[in-house]
Amino acid sequence: MSLIFESVIKVDENNEWFIQLTDTSDGRVEICKNMDEYKEKFEQMGEDYGGNVDEVKWSQDDNVAPQHIDEIRQAMSKLQTEVEEKTGKPLMEDKK
Repeated sequence: MSLIFESVIKVDENNEWFIQLTDTSDGRVEICKNMDEYKEKFEQMGEDYGGNVDEVKWSQDDNVAPQHIDEIRQAMSKLQTEVEEKTGKPLMEDKK
């Protein structure tokens, strides 16, 4: 069985973005208001499976503005770089 997490970008009543992180195996849901929270909660949830998450499915609600998506992409890129520098290996491997 594949372990899949779902990450849905949403906007609250104050037009601030957040990410709803869901473990599809057990239905557990975490709300992440920034990338630091996302990283922390993702790691905590992944620890239950030895850190072996097979896939992360990303989506967004229809009302999420393009500038929110750009902000999240930039934050994810920065986070990816930090993790790769720390571990010395790429997070994404080519599956050619």
